Amino acid sequence: MTPAARTQAAIDMLDAVIEAARGGGAAADTIAQRFFAARRYAGSKDRRAIRSLVYEAIRSFGERPESGRAALVALARSQPELAACFDGSPYGPAPIEPAEPAAEPGLAPAWLIDAFAASGLGTDEIAALLDRAPVDVRVNRLRADRAEVQAEIGGDPLPFAPDALRLATDAPVEQLPAWREGRIEVQDAGSQLVGSIAGAAPGMCAVDLCAGGGGKTLSLAASMQNNGRIIASDTDRGRLSRLPERAARAGVTIAETRLLNPNREVEGLADIQGTADLVLVDAPCSATGTWRRNPEARWRLTPERLARFAGVQARLLDVAEGLVRPGGTLTYVVCSLLDDEGRDQVDAFLARHPDWRALPVEAGAGRTHGAGLRLTPLHDGTDGFFVARLARS
Repeated sequence: MTPAARTQAAIDMLDAVIEAARGGGAAADTIAQRFFAARRYAGSKDRRAIRSLVYEAIRSFGERPESGRAALVALARSQPELAACFDGSPYGPAPIEPAEPAAEPGLAPAWLIDAFAASGLGTDEIAALLDRAPVDVRVNRLRADRAEVQAEIGGDPLPFAPDALRLATDAPVEQLPAWREGRIEVQDAGSQLVGSIAGAAPGMCAVDLCAGGGGKTLSLAASMQNNGRIIASDTDRGRLSRLPERAARAGVTIAETRLLNPNREVEGLADIQGTADLVLVDAPCSATGTWRRNPEARWRLTPERLARFAGVQARLLDVAEGLVRPGGTLTYVVCSLLDDEGRDQVDAFLARHPDWRALPVEAGAGRTHGAGLRLTPLHDGTDGFFVARLARS
């Protein structure tokens, strides 16, 4: 493909990403996979160049652009080589008109910048959320130890996450024998840390209430030395269905999946009410802490959607509360940096349930924030998280 043809392809892909963000469609990574699957003629260099240009544009504009062309016109005004690609050639974009509208550069929608400021985070923290993320893996201690795996695949150990190795961005993890053999799992170091804060130990009865694909379930099982019981539940059949295969690869035998009906979680978990030693609530959220991986997510979020997430989080915390035995613990996690979903949720929970208290969270990273701990890319080099550990009297 010519540079001009690559530019037009990037415009087309950006149009699809923008439309999906506007209407709640597929994520940018999924759109990219579908886009290239339909264009087999694009070689590997073409795909890399197009994808790089698309993600540069996504990271450059806080407000959702009107079109892919408006985004690339804005980039072209400071990049002469890109501007030259608007040449009107058969497969390239039309020349840029002098007064043609262009997207406005920025970090995030204005209302979100205000929400971050109200949560104690400035523009430097927001900017770090838009950097490219490294690839972190968790060494599965049921099958290997970190030193052994590091000698095989390289990577840098992280002191605050004892099972973590940090690899280069875009490392092909799923092509490694260590992944195929269940000795490693892809998991951000921050996610590993907040999972370990739950305090899982052998012999426990644990509930991963919002298990999704099971990343934290597998981490809990490793901490429990595959001894005890884990109920991994979710309302998303598709995501939960991936857990059995992952568990088999990792050598985890103590995790049982349980598909729940939305808004009827208590009914689906009635047999374990008041019996769990540990409940982990990795709640659905705005995912503002994961923009490094999904930067177009900030184009999807609205104040109304944020309010809906907050309502679901409060309800799930109350569901989890009923599962915990006297003296047991509840760990609440969101990959969000907004207080509406983190600190304020925990404060409201403690106000509703006076027989609960917040436990100190001790970790080698993060900063105390309200009753919990907050991790950010700028301060900790991880995805953004809020985590709190609560105990029933």
